[in-house]
Formats: sequence, C-alpha cells, structure tokens
Amino acid sequence: MANTTILKSAAKPRLSVKVQTIATIAAIVGAVAVPQLFHALGAVSGLGTSLGEAFLPMHLPIILVGLLAGPYAGAIAGLLGPLASFAISHMPGEVMLPFMMIELCAYGLFAGLLRNVKLPTIVKVLAVQVGGRAVRAAAILISVYGLGNERVNVATIWMSIATGLFGLALQWALIPLIVYRVENLKKHEN
Repeated sequence: MANTTILKSAAKPRLSVKVQTIATIAAIVGAVAVPQLFHALGAVSGLGTSLGEAFLPMHLPIILVGLLAGPYAGAIAGLLGPLASFAISHMPGEVMLPFMMIELCAYGLFAGLLRNVKLPTIVKVLAVQVGGRAVRAAAILISVYGLGNERVNVATIWMSIATGLFGLALQWALIPLIVYRVENLKKHEN
C-alpha cells in the first residue's frame, strides 16, 4: 500500500516543563519589549503607533515560541503577551486587547501544533498567519454581530491585514531564519 499521509511528523525532542516555561516567559517578555522598540521608533519619527501596526512585532516571539517550544508555550505566551503589554504600556488599546489575545493565542497554538510537522518553516508560518487571522476575524464577527459590540468595526479585519503586510513579510524572512539557526545550534550541542 502506498503511504497517503501528506503531513509527516519530524519528531523533535520533547522539551521539559522547565524549558517550556522559560521559553514561554521569554516570549511574553519579547511580546512586550519588541513592540516597545517599534513604538519608540514611531514616536521619534513622528509615525506614532503605525510602525507597530505595520510590522506586527508582537507576533514574532509568539510564533517563534510555538514553533520551537510547542503548543502549550505558544498558546500561553500568545494569551498573556498582549495582556502583559497592556498592563505595562496600555498597548494594544483596550478595545483591541481581547482580539489580540485571541489572535496571538491562536498563532502560538497553531505554530506549536505544527512544530513536529515535516514542512518547510515558511509554509508553517503561512499556515499560522492564515489560521491566526481567521480566528481574529471570527472573533471580531462574533463580537459585532453576535454580541452587538459597537466599539469594533468589521472593516478592522481587512484594515489589519492590509496594514500588516510588511509585518507578514518580516515574519516570512525572520522566523525561518531564526528557527533554522536555533535548530542548528541544538544539533551542534549534541
């Protein structure tokens, strides 16, 4: 019989709870610190928060931790990263905070679920981006039409995709490179 499995597993070593916890904390710190750099650059250049909205810096550490440490680390960091950022800097804004938490939790979860799937990292990143944006869109639609939320506009879905194109491209370039480097470092340590 021919093997009809499309997605094969590339068994990676199981990480200890301690390593996953450290990775989760590092991703949360990254989800707070990296956007602050973009906001600072935006303040200096007069662009305000638009650099953060364009380059999606909070997404980078969340997708990375999912791909490197698994679904638990990714989902928890994705859920808590925006919350920690809001507690410290009031960014993302209060209205968008729940949607960012849901979206980034989905990013981290999906990236973690793809951790052991034998696919090129760029394909994993694309799948995570589509999945995360779909979850965010569903959350916004439920909020507006199901719960009658008037503080959020459905146009936010398309606007965030168009505004974030530079960020998506940044993720395509950086995440596969970082994952490759980290995995090669692990191989050389063994």
